[in-house]
Amino acid sequence: MTTTIRSAGAAVDAADWTALAAELDAHGCALTPRLLEPAACRRIAALYDDLTLFRSTVDMARHRFGSGQYRYFTHDLPSAVAELRAALYPHLLAVARDWAARLGRPAPWPDSLEEWLDRCHAAGQTRSAQILLRYEEGDWNALHRDLFGDLVFPLQVVIGLDEQGPDYTGGEFLLVEQRPRAQSRGTTTVLPQGHGLIFTTRDRPVPSARGWSAAPVRHGVSTVRSGLRRSLGLVFHDAS
Repeated sequence: MTTTIRSAGAAVDAADWTALAAELDAHGCALTPRLLEPAACRRIAALYDDLTLFRSTVDMARHRFGSGQYRYFTHDLPSAVAELRAALYPHLLAVARDWAARLGRPAPWPDSLEEWLDRCHAAGQTRSAQILLRYEEGDWNALHRDLFGDLVFPLQVVIGLDEQGPDYTGGEFLLVEQRPRAQSRGTTTVLPQGHGLIFTTRDRPVPSARGWSAAPVRHGVSTVRSGLRRSLGLVFHDAS
């Protein structure tokens, strides 16, 4: 299926969400089909130079988060970013509610993304958490979680904007899961251009002797060995 920046929502809806949910259950992350064509990826990546679109810039080395840079969008999101986020939410919501049920937790997320963000804002989480990330040779991202307040959506998505090989080498996406009463398990994923990787924000249900346990998860990016690696991060809760 050929998609453009205007049909990104249709590409999301056309994905096999049963298979993606099963992959998330098995590994804590799942790679989507192509959501954006290369031209659309280049247009989004080029937004990085328009400072009017962003509320802040973070130098990772300065904060000891790794090395590289990212920028947080304002709430006035570019149409392609807003379209992708709105299209992904209802599909991820089904997984989020299923995981909450397994862990015996509340599922506070309403059917509407707008209503959920209103709840975030009412709780003091009023800042946009959507980001463009930029890694050059030698840059990397330390293992972390994107938790910006008490209200958390348990899944998020990163979309590759450059192609590993022609544009950069290294820079694999890292996911490390702390298993109950066992050593941690690591997963690496090459992020294809235009594809999204859905992954666990904080923790996920895993089978245990007592039914289900919550396995804490962190994510990061391995060292970029050459070139330029850019990606779009979609988070479904706002920041305090």
